[in-house]
Amino acid sequence: MPNFHPISTDRYANKRWRRVAGYSFAAHEAIVPLTAGEFPRALLSLPIAFVEQNETFIPVAVLGVATGRNLFVTPDGRWAGKYIPAAIRSYPFCLANRNEGQQVLCIDEDSGLIGDGSEGEPFFDDAGGPSSVIQEVLNFLTQIENSRQVTVNACAVLKKHALIKAWPITVKTQTGDQPVGGLFQIDEAVLNQLSAEALREVAQAGALVIAYCQLLSMQQLPVLGELAEAHASAAAHAAAHAPASAAGQELTLDYLNKNETLSFSGLR
Repeated sequence: MPNFHPISTDRYANKRWRRVAGYSFAAHEAIVPLTAGEFPRALLSLPIAFVEQNETFIPVAVLGVATGRNLFVTPDGRWAGKYIPAAIRSYPFCLANRNEGQQVLCIDEDSGLIGDGSEGEPFFDDAGGPSSVIQEVLNFLTQIENSRQVTVNACAVLKKHALIKAWPITVKTQTGDQPVGGLFQIDEAVLNQLSAEALREVAQAGALVIAYCQLLSMQQLPVLGELAEAHASAAAHAAAHAPASAAGQELTLDYLNKNETLSFSGLR
């Protein structure tokens, strides 16, 4: 589990942090939250679903078919896809709520990315204020939070009009059909039968875009099977050629992401 701690001058004035160069930290995330601002790009490469949490629904990117296994992270820590969810791009930072309702920028102290030397990015500038890069991080996380609030409200409207139903998934892999439970999808039949008044409410909440994006993203489901097969092939190759070379452990996928460095470049 991450060990997030608020960033303060008392604790971090003389420290620096390094950008993440790979995605191994997300290798055990089978699902990650998405916000409404991410849907238009995410649907082009990731299956999108909903999960139920505290009697509400939350949209997520489906990254694996088994708990604790992210198929989009290759054995050598690269990302095998065209879109990286903002929740992953924001690591090792997050916004946390204080008791008084304020939000504070935090960093995972167990990330291995914080140091006392000259390597990396400073937390603060010479005047004691946030460095330009930390301000960039804060702006990015604020954008995520604003989009999250819109998403929460939109999902509440989707639930109000019974537009979310269970989505039993079966992914075809080399080892057979793999069932995936606990996911939900848009009920297209109910959506098509909404009254004009209900449809207007759904559209005004921004929920109509979310609904259609989720439905369109379902065509990406076979990607999970392809990735599962690629992981199995890489593991078999490594076992047959032990000790395996680094090249022998790589996933060879046409859509492998060539950008190996996380950047705080906005939700879209």
